[in-house]
Amino acid sequence: MVSGTDTAYRLAIKHRVKVAFGTDILFDTTLASRQGAQLAELTRWFTPAEVLQQATIRNAELLAMSGPRNPYPGRLGVVADGALADLVLVDGNPVADISLIARPQEAFVAIIKDGRLVKGTVE
Repeated sequence: MVSGTDTAYRLAIKHRVKVAFGTDILFDTTLASRQGAQLAELTRWFTPAEVLQQATIRNAELLAMSGPRNPYPGRLGVVADGALADLVLVDGNPVADISLIARPQEAFVAIIKDGRLVKGTVE
């Protein structure tokens, strides 16, 4: 983590700031595989459930605030009728074991993106 990260997260928690997860490593193919591990490392400050919310509903809330720059026509960050969702089926419970998200090749048994199954099978 970068210098000052601990202070920033402690202040965010103290002042009840909603935190969303973001990274620029996705554009570097050699670093993209570390995204899940970086997300899991946030349990130094947050519960696993809070970390998962930061990567899902909190990011969706952030996009919704961007108004006309939000490219998505439906709700994000929820599994609900009419909402847009990419889904990941995990072999295990990431709330109990957040390290699962750092091992997507073995832990993510199915991925549904834009309504299509792109990895695994769903029975």
